[in-house]
Amino acid sequence: EVQLVESGGGLVQAGGSLKLSCAASGLTSDDYAIAWFRQAPGKEREGVACISSRQPGFYYSDSAKGRFTGFANNAERTWYLQMNRLRPEDTAVYYCAVFYVFYCSGSENPEEVDYWGKGTLVTVSS
Repeated sequence: EVQLVESGGGLVQAGGSLKLSCAASGLTSDDYAIAWFRQAPGKEREGVACISSRQPGFYYSDSAKGRFTGFANNAERTWYLQMNRLRPEDTAVYYCAVFYVFYCSGSENPEEVDYWGKGTLVTVSS
């Protein structure tokens, strides 16, 4: 069974930075994509960043471009999301997710996710 464990969330002031980690185990194929989603209170879950084994590099949502950077350590099946210049509106639970056989676009549909992590809370104070 696939397990995803996120870490690195916390409380930070506006303008600060956080680095999230996602460690995966149980993946049965090398043909997959890893994505970061977030869900703020009262809002729908939205994709933030995505990387696929079928494409080079990360794809980002408009809200993440220029501030968030994804990193991948494929050998260790660990992915990172460096978040800079954080804003209060970035406050959310951030989730790591796996899609099997998938092309990223930067606007991933959460209904297509195959596996979810439990999430890590990011709170940005003003």
